[in-house]
Amino acid sequence: MNKAKNFERQITIEQKLELLKLSGIDEVFGKNFIPENSKNLLKKLFEEFQNCQKCKLSKTRNNFVIGEGNSDAEIMFVGEGPGMQEDIQGKPFVGSAGKLLTKMLKAINLERESVYITNVVKCRPPQNRNPEADEISTCIPILYKQIEIIQPKIICALGKVAGNLLLKKDTTLGNMRGKFFQKENYKVFVTYHPSALLYHPQWKKPTWEDLQMLMNEYKKIS
Repeated sequence: MNKAKNFERQITIEQKLELLKLSGIDEVFGKNFIPENSKNLLKKLFEEFQNCQKCKLSKTRNNFVIGEGNSDAEIMFVGEGPGMQEDIQGKPFVGSAGKLLTKMLKAINLERESVYITNVVKCRPPQNRNPEADEISTCIPILYKQIEIIQPKIICALGKVAGNLLLKKDTTLGNMRGKFFQKENYKVFVTYHPSALLYHPQWKKPTWEDLQMLMNEYKKIS
């Protein structure tokens, strides 16, 4: 018994791994098993859906706009859908509303590269109309998969459409603003969409108050 115990103690980690390999463990995990990071998982998600034809938005789009930013972001921003410039460039929030969003982020000491930005639907609705129910139901699994991969602490919904979807509600923006909603492993916060601020500059002040509230909460949980 003592000899057996001494022998066990003398086996190195490398020898144990070799013994596991000889026993066929690589057949369980795969010969080149390496846990994938969030960046690679998001890349695979894009590759899987970039040519999606599941709804009518695919007939009029130029680009499938999945999102961009930090794949390990603690704050995630979710808008409604790509606009004209987003559809052309294949990136979210790069038009006039996107430039305003960048300024909003800088105002609370956040860089675009530190957060993740995406939309409810990944293809531009014609004339920037609201996405329809069938388009949302077709596309929403991609957003949920992004959330699962990134695992943010806070998701900031930009506008009523994103807010209602993430909270599974049918209510006004006013009823959703100014509070945090606890979901599974993250909190949802709702504020105005930057495009709305371009047409209603009087909403910039309450949006600034929202952003400050967002950062105060983030500091508490980060």
